[in-house]
Formats: sequence, structure tokens, C-alpha cells
Amino acid sequence: MNNDIGIRTLWTGDPAEQEELLKREWLVTNGLGGYASGTISGVPTRRFHSLLTAALSDPRGRYVMLNQLSELVRFPDGSSQKIGGIELADGSLDLYGMSSLREFRLESGLPVWRYEVADHVIEKWIMMPYMSNTVLVKYRLVSGTGPLRLKIRLAVHFRRHEASLAEGFPLDSYDLKASAGRLEIHGFSMPPLRLYVDGENPAFTIEAKRFSDILYRIEEQRGYEAQGNLWSPGYFRVDLAVGKDVTLIASAESRESTMALTPAETFQAELERRRRLLAAARPELNNGLTKQLVLAADQFIIAPVERGSETSRICATGGDVRTIIAGYHWFTDWGRDTMISLEGLTLATGRHSEAGHILRTFAHHLRDGLIPNLFPEGESEGVYYTADATLWFFHALDRYIERTGDRALLRELLPKLLDIIEHHVRGTRFGIHCDPGDGLLVQGDPRYALTWMDAKLGDWVVTPRRGKAVEINALWYNALRLMEKWLQEENLSSNSIEMAKRADVTRLSFNQRFWNAQTGYLYDVVDGESGQNDPACRPNQVFSLSLPHPVLDQAHWHSVFQAVKDRLLTPVGLRTLSPDHPDYKSHYHGDLRARDASYHQGTVWPWLLGPYTDAWLRVYPDQRKEARDFLDQLLERHLHEACIGSVSEVFDAESVYAPRGCIAQAWSVAEILRVWMKVA
Repeated sequence: MNNDIGIRTLWTGDPAEQEELLKREWLVTNGLGGYASGTISGVPTRRFHSLLTAALSDPRGRYVMLNQLSELVRFPDGSSQKIGGIELADGSLDLYGMSSLREFRLESGLPVWRYEVADHVIEKWIMMPYMSNTVLVKYRLVSGTGPLRLKIRLAVHFRRHEASLAEGFPLDSYDLKASAGRLEIHGFSMPPLRLYVDGENPAFTIEAKRFSDILYRIEEQRGYEAQGNLWSPGYFRVDLAVGKDVTLIASAESRESTMALTPAETFQAELERRRRLLAAARPELNNGLTKQLVLAADQFIIAPVERGSETSRICATGGDVRTIIAGYHWFTDWGRDTMISLEGLTLATGRHSEAGHILRTFAHHLRDGLIPNLFPEGESEGVYYTADATLWFFHALDRYIERTGDRALLRELLPKLLDIIEHHVRGTRFGIHCDPGDGLLVQGDPRYALTWMDAKLGDWVVTPRRGKAVEINALWYNALRLMEKWLQEENLSSNSIEMAKRADVTRLSFNQRFWNAQTGYLYDVVDGESGQNDPACRPNQVFSLSLPHPVLDQAHWHSVFQAVKDRLLTPVGLRTLSPDHPDYKSHYHGDLRARDASYHQGTVWPWLLGPYTDAWLRVYPDQRKEARDFLDQLLERHLHEACIGSVSEVFDAESVYAPRGCIAQAWSVAEILRVWMKVA
């Protein structure tokens, strides 16, 4: 296996590189929703940065348990070198000798730092074992005269990962148990954090310290509380010799499970698991950058450990529970994001059984013809304010059946699919119903934003889009045609004929109502709150010709596609609003209100390159090479600039198209993987 799959950055020690060290981030996950993450420099810039954020059982959710490590290496001549860094509220920034950092790379998706000091080369690796709330930090003296003395100081503040920096356990409330080089840190009603070092002559020294007024610069930029404190119980010390690894193990699991394998065996098991992931993926994805996306896809597919009762019920019937985290660091699993991401994250990567588990998991939560919009952090019940997630469920199921031929799952779900259609026809929650006059789907509730353009702050719904939204009706038509096909295949001809008639009416009405001859593209919403049609040029119209069953008349394909290309396309995705609109915002920054005001008012979303590419190839089927070149340029540019090896949630709408939002987003990775395979 070739571990070097194309993500490698060299550093010269030039002070001008400092900002890059602070902006570029890394992410490691554990298949449970837990993660480790930080900046290449080691300076924490987000409240979410930690060495161990554990996914704990209901009702806790995800907790930061090991915030930071400060390492010092002492050389035989008595000199020393620090690794990592910190920034304080008074403006002081200590990068702890980052001039010695020569390389950061991903090996099999795992972050590796390479430091060169005098004649010594030291590497540091970080890994989380699959399905375990554990992190391993490995140090290796690659070359030089040893042994060296390594000192690793811990810093903690147990708190829910999305909580403010002031929340969580008081820093004077931890209980400490240390013996024989092992350490346990206890917080009230929490599993203990267990730590030990595997290496030559390890020991732990109790030397409590408090680190005050730490600045988290990205939190400050985003308008949140940006100063926090950490507590350190002391430090480990250990000898570092050439050819012998030293590994710090930190875990919220039981001692028995933590020690079941040696650190070397744990690393090898995880590397082998990643090798199998790459081997299972579609052969079209067998190059350096797309291999990395296959590994990035793995970060979002999880077993939701916090929903224990659900897991027990489903496992009792022979199933398994899987879902998709929408984005790191702060998203949970969202129905819409999961269904859009399913094909790219699971089917393109050969993870068919997990795709089936995901579909069953969400079908289990079907209520009143709707699947959940999201599951709030640490809660077992979903919330349902979405008009499109359930329609995307039909699309995801279609892609799954097309790839796997699993008719058993279709038959199992068919009664639920019929129930969904019936609820939408007669009306369900949030004003979702089919207009009997034209067959189009209506949605709207003044309390919620029900489409994917869902920014909301207090009572302010930024892009309400109440009425008949263009992509909702494209999805509705696609779902009706899929039901027509499935019912016919299952010899339910009378139901199939009914679906065909309803689809025919929807298509006729769609083309009569949404086509705007004056602009040459589609209205975004018709029959809006004041009975008006919204002529804003948004990317939502692309779904009318990108889905497997396009609702848009072919005569309009070229015009609609050209409008989207000319007004909305950027090198990193589609703008959410044309720049000539008075509500257009060119940049996504500032506090929460400012960001929400621009979230779908111009801000670029890379996941939209999926449907855009589908539409591109439908209009110009001979331009596969041009589409692939476009995607290649995006990957070459972006996989090195934000979260190394993954794809961000959003970008600014104007040059330099700075990455914003979540550092790693499921549907961004999924849709680029899916269509890259399509054009390969």
C-alpha cells in the first residue's frame, strides 16, 4: 500500500508562513462522532480543538476531554525544543519553535509532523482507533543521537464540545489518581480520562498548573466567547530512542478495552482498516487526491453511540445503526445531508451494507410522512422541520437499489414510501401539502426555514422561501416517478398508474409555472407568501435537470444551465444568489447574525458541484473531460488549504474564495467524490 496519497506540505521556517500554520487544520475521527482536531502549528484556535473529544452515551453527547499537549524534547547536549504553541488574550503568540517544523503530511489519512533540530529528526503521529473514544499520539526519533528525554504536559477542561469556553467543569473540581506511570482524571458524572505512556522508562510527575486567558482566535472572529482557561495535573516524561516509538494513550473507555492491544498493534489495525477502505472503493477513485477523499468520507459515517435505545431496538431485529455526521466540528446527523451524501460516501466507496443500515435507521424515525431534519446533540429523538429531507430519501434509496439490487429493502420500505406520498398529498406538518389545483408541493411555516436554505436567527428566517419552491417540486416529481417505477416492478399496477398520473400533472404544472421567459431561467419560488413569484437567480433550479427524472422540459435545459453557469459558478462551487441581486453578500464572516445573513445569499457551497456536474453532462454529454479538469483543479487547490485532506462547508462568493464554515462537510466530500467517479 502506498501511504503517501498526495497530501504533503513542506515548511522552510520562514516567519511569513506563520499564518498558514495557524489557518490550516487537521481532523481525525473514531466512527462514533468523536474526534481529535487542531491546527498544524499546535495553537488551538477553536473551542472545538482538542486531542480527544469523546462521543459519550445518552444524554451527554460529545465532550472535550483532553484539550492540549505541550511537548518538550531535551537533547544530549542539554538544549531543548518545544513543540506546539499557544496564543494569549494579551496578544502574545508563542509557536514554540515552529522553525523546526519541516513537513506536515497525511499518511493513510493520519496527520504526521516532521521536525528537524540540529542532527535530529522527530516525527509525531495522531490516530484514533475505530469505534473507541481513545487517541494515540506517537513520537518517533527517526534519526540522530539518542536517547532524548521527552516531556509531555497535559491540559484539560471537560465540557460539551459546543459549549462556551466558560462552561464545563470548574478547573479545581477534578479528582486525580496516579500510580505506576498511569493517570486517571475524574470529573463529576463523567467517565474518567485514562492516560499512560508506552515507551522506555515512563513516569508521571504531579505538578498542577493553570493556564489562563488562552485566546481562540477563530471564536473571536466568529463573535463567540474567545478566552478560556485550562488545568494541567502534571506531565509525563519518557526516553526517546532511535527506532523505538513512544506513544501517549488517552481514553474515555474502560482500562480493559484500552489495553486489549499494544499501541503498535492498534496503529497497525487502523492502518489495515484504512487499506481495506481504499481497496473497497470504486476503481475510478484510484488516484492520490480521490484516495484521500475516500478516507475523508470515512470520517462522516458513524454509529450514533448516544442513541442507545434505538441501537438496541434495531440490533434486536438483526440490523445495525449507522448515520452520517453532516460536518465537523459542530454538526450532528441531518436527514437532508445524510440522504444527499449517501451515494458519494457509501456507494462510491463500496460500503453498501452501511448504506442499507443508514436508510433503515432513518426509516425507523419516520413520523407523519417525514424523516428527521436532524438529531440534536446528545438527544435520542429527532426534530422534523424539513420539506426536502424526506424527498431526498427517495433519491438515496433509488441510488442504493441501482447499485446493490437490494429488492428486499425496497419491499420492506414500500409501505412507508406510500405513507410518505399520502401524507404529502393530503398535508402534513409545517404546511407541507400538495396543491390539488396544480399538483405542485407547497411548504411553509413562519416559524421555520424548511428548505436547505435554512438560516434562522431567533424569529428571523433569512430565506423563508415559503410557497412552491423549485427544488422541492423537482424532488417531488422525481419521487413520484420513482414510486411509479417501483410499484410497477412490484406488480402493483393500479398504484403505479395513479403515481404516473400525479407525476404527469406535476410536470405540466412545473413547466407552466416555473419557467420565466423574461429572464430565461426558473423562478425560485412560485405562489409565495404574497402570491408572488420570486425571480431570484439561485442554484436551486439546477435540480430541475440534474435529478434522474428531470422535471424541466428539455427545450429549457440549455438556457437554465447557462444562467447558472454565467451567474453562479465559481472555481469552488455555486453561489447561492446571483451577484446582481440586492440581497447578495460577497463574503461569509463576522458574528452569527452577519454570517446567517450571507449563508444562502451569495455564499458558495461546493456540494452544489454535484448537481451542477449532472446538469452539465446532461446538456453537454461529450464534455466529461472538461468536467473532470474542473474538479481536478478544485481538489489540487483546496485539499491543502483548510482542513488538510477534506472539503469545507462553504466559501466566500468572491476571490480569493476563502474557505469558511465547517472545516470538513459530508456532502461537500460526497458530491465531489460521486461526480468525479462519473467523469473519470
